[in-house]
Amino acid sequence: MIFNNLTTVAKQEFPAWIKRVPGRDGGGRVGATVVFPHAGGAAVGYRKFATALAAGGDTYIVQYPQRADRLADPAPGTVHDLARGLFVSAPWRRVAPLRLFGHSMGAVVAFEFARIAESRGAAVERLWASAAPAPSAVAEMPELPTSHDDLLLDVAELGGTDADLLADPEFAELLVTAIRSDYQAINRYNCDADVRIRADISALGARGDHRVSAANLELWGEHTAGSFDLSWYDGGHFYLDDHIDAIAARVNAGG
Repeated sequence: MIFNNLTTVAKQEFPAWIKRVPGRDGGGRVGATVVFPHAGGAAVGYRKFATALAAGGDTYIVQYPQRADRLADPAPGTVHDLARGLFVSAPWRRVAPLRLFGHSMGAVVAFEFARIAESRGAAVERLWASAAPAPSAVAEMPELPTSHDDLLLDVAELGGTDADLLADPEFAELLVTAIRSDYQAINRYNCDADVRIRADISALGARGDHRVSAANLELWGEHTAGSFDLSWYDGGHFYLDDHIDAIAARVNAGG
């Protein structure tokens, strides 16, 4: 099992690098929504989305190591290590039941986080897997680049990052540091097709996303013992930026 080395007692307070957006007007739902960014992404990039989600209750955005206020934190060896570190760093049972939303690599991190949460008594209602191959499909995909120039080329091809920012050497170096950490973790990831969580799974895909196929999205259905559905939106890999309000409303509605 991947959970044997979990800290026995999780932290009692949320660290500053887990960004909380309080539910507006008291929210309307019990529990909390947790947002997991894409590879190379920082919590600040999901602030607008989290603010929309907060219409339904407290929302948290996790921050991965090697960026922003965790720049000095060591890179995780694997996705399992990353998910485990995110879980033991905060009292998630106290704010459960949890609704997990992960975009791109963040969906796979959220899946492993859900496995840990369920094994540790933190209820997970649903996992929203956005623009991401199912866990069992990851190992079959081409290995992601890790050299400086290839990483920047990959980011440019995916879209979602301002070209002027990519041309700035200081920004580019910070981005490469973060995304290399994440890509190395995902390159080491492997998950059997029969690994399931109890929580329901909703997969979301973009019709113009050339990175994630329909078949890879449909495989998410094999990873839940609950219900599964798949929805499509217009746009590319970062379609979420164009559908923030609609997707947040759907997450808040519960299905």
